[in-house]
Amino acid sequence: MPDDALERQAGPDNSHNASEWPVREPDIVNWTDHYFLRTKKSVEKFGDVSAVYALFMRRPVISAPRLAIDWLNTIARKRGTEFEIDLRFEEGRWVGAGEPIMYVSGPLYHLVDLETLVLQKLGPTCVAAYNAFTMCSDLPKVGFLAMDARHCAGTEMAELMAYAASVGSQRAKRKAGAVGFIGNATDATAPYFGTDGGKGTMPHAFIGYAGSTLRAAEMYDEVFPDDPMTVLVDYFAREITDSLTVCRRFPERAANGQLAIRLDTAGSRFVETLDPPSSYAVLERNVPQAVRGYRNEAELRHLVGPGVSAAAIWKLREVLDNEGFSKVKIVGSSGFSPVKCRMIAEAQAPIDIVGTGSYLPSSWSETYATADIIEYDGEPRVKVGREFLLRK
Repeated sequence: MPDDALERQAGPDNSHNASEWPVREPDIVNWTDHYFLRTKKSVEKFGDVSAVYALFMRRPVISAPRLAIDWLNTIARKRGTEFEIDLRFEEGRWVGAGEPIMYVSGPLYHLVDLETLVLQKLGPTCVAAYNAFTMCSDLPKVGFLAMDARHCAGTEMAELMAYAASVGSQRAKRKAGAVGFIGNATDATAPYFGTDGGKGTMPHAFIGYAGSTLRAAEMYDEVFPDDPMTVLVDYFAREITDSLTVCRRFPERAANGQLAIRLDTAGSRFVETLDPPSSYAVLERNVPQAVRGYRNEAELRHLVGPGVSAAAIWKLREVLDNEGFSKVKIVGSSGFSPVKCRMIAEAQAPIDIVGTGSYLPSSWSETYATADIIEYDGEPRVKVGREFLLRK
């Protein structure tokens, strides 16, 4: 019976994850490009052939193919067929622009309607893995938390991004000796980071509920007395004052490394006590080379601008150390893209952990993977201009 003759159900099953969905034929039909469905029907009428697909990206990436391959193998089993996967770049390997990450061979009838869906599982992961690798390599002594789930367009994307961050992190550990990603925000994808569950202590909503930063810390300590505590200090625009207040209230936590301060200051204002002149002064005291020489506007903003800048991190470290709280860690979040991480690294900012969802590319078009058939029944054939995809 033709696949599209299977009885359709009421709609697609959205209770899925990236490596498993979709597996029902009606869902594959619903979510693939229609011209592939027409091609499949034509192949059914005029005769099947063996086809070889080349899957590639138009920009350099880190290979992160596992979810795409797992899905292809799952569909092959369900359809009672076999796909041969020639992976040219193992997981975690650097891939140049235009280089086929893998070749997939099999019956055209069973492959042609899978192109749309397999590309969705390949392109975004490879780009996100590249960005995660870059960030971890630029800040090798800093631990990263993947806090991207709230920025993702659904649970499938959240899994793709978590997997990608773990791949980029592993490469950074191998190549740069980096700490890399130490965890993420949700239980569902925690296994990608080798942890039992998500990490995190308090959002802004908890500070607002408590009514003050100190009261939020006291409430958290009462409910989770044995867990490390990271206190968010930007809610009332009193980053310096509230940081010191919390440290003085919990001297034992501060002394034994069980307390961290998280800066998440919005880009619309400076951290308490800072402005442009004082931000320059902070860096001049600690890392004068960071602000000497040419910097473009974006780079300067990360160094001495509003929000969680390098100057803000240095300022908080100065204040904590001067008050005897040298073991209190600093966590930074808010806009930690690869570019910002590079600037934070150049300023040698004393940050312990970065919480980021911004390793997702700012231009989503960069995540587009592409596939072309390069062989039909063993005969090399590809559209003009794509000859570089032919197997050598």
